[in-house]
Amino acid sequence: MRRTLFSDEHEAVRDAVRTWVRAEVAPHGERWRQQGCVDRSAWLSAGAHGFLCPWMSPEWGGPGGDFIHSVIVTEELARAYESGFAAPLHSDIVVPYLHDFGPDALKRIWLPRCASGEAIGALAMTEPDTGSDLAAIRTRAVRDGDDWVIDGTKMFISNGLSCDFVIVAARTGGPDDPPHASLSLFLVEADRPGFQRGRRLDKIGMSSQDTSELIFEGCRVPSANILGGPGAGFLMLMQKLQQERLVVAIGSQASAEQVLEDAVAYTKQRHAFGRSIARFQNTQFVLAQCATEVEVGRAFLDRVVAEHVAGEYLVKECSMAKLWQTEMLQRVVDACLQLYGGYGYMNEYPISRAFVDARVQRIYAGTSEIMKLIIARQMGLSE
Repeated sequence: MRRTLFSDEHEAVRDAVRTWVRAEVAPHGERWRQQGCVDRSAWLSAGAHGFLCPWMSPEWGGPGGDFIHSVIVTEELARAYESGFAAPLHSDIVVPYLHDFGPDALKRIWLPRCASGEAIGALAMTEPDTGSDLAAIRTRAVRDGDDWVIDGTKMFISNGLSCDFVIVAARTGGPDDPPHASLSLFLVEADRPGFQRGRRLDKIGMSSQDTSELIFEGCRVPSANILGGPGAGFLMLMQKLQQERLVVAIGSQASAEQVLEDAVAYTKQRHAFGRSIARFQNTQFVLAQCATEVEVGRAFLDRVVAEHVAGEYLVKECSMAKLWQTEMLQRVVDACLQLYGGYGYMNEYPISRAFVDARVQRIYAGTSEIMKLIIARQMGLSE
């Protein structure tokens, strides 16, 4: 189906992003996976080309684009099977907290560097025992004069080892305060005393994405580093989680499309019993089913993206997209891998990496089960 999200200018940007990915990302993928992180030079290159925080206005050092430009970057990285270069996380999940809720003094320091690639951001919500339950966060920030002192541990933090700053969710209220009314967000610079990077976490997929635990022990930050004021954290998270889930859905959809495209090409050139396996009815049925799921997903997702850009309230729809696109990706990549036979199990084939990379999409940014709970609540079923 013809997509209507993009203007001619957007399509020109896509050509530029695709050219950049082929030249500056794809050739380094294997080395990045071996070393467990993306080169800092790649971030600087992305920034120099205007591909980081592309929606940010020139006032803050950005290129002055819109969220559709971010969609393009996310899609092209996914189509290159590059799951570890967390530019979408940085640009469209972390930086918006600072941009929308941070004081001007912090914004002047960090936003231009975020757009240039000189500074990489991370978001620290998840803790070892909390998972998706924000109300159970135990990391605490205690006021001490003009400072806040943060203590706690965060787990599964993407960009954890490479970040220059991290947005930290911490409890600031008293023991009798409602959990949702005592959550605050702080910007913590990576060179703050008391901030420690923990071990690099050994994952089954996304090998080039540096993921770690973060430890805060008496980490003192000035009161100017709080975003939105004490106790405003939960409300800010609720406002931004809509886009976070949408970003995951966008990447998952593009991944499914690329996996399907490559599987079609592979089945046409692979032969068994004297003919290409694409000519077998089972292959055709499998790919036809995958193509139908991908096309249905694309139509829904593009509509959600368009309404999100228009400023619509889409908690239910973004949760649906995150649920559908990530579950659909898992079905498509599993079905397509089967068509590769034994080669689908070999790491030299992108389909094998796509298989393990797809699994976490159903977990982070809220599990599929959490998405179903949110959708049910939006339907009025929990009242």
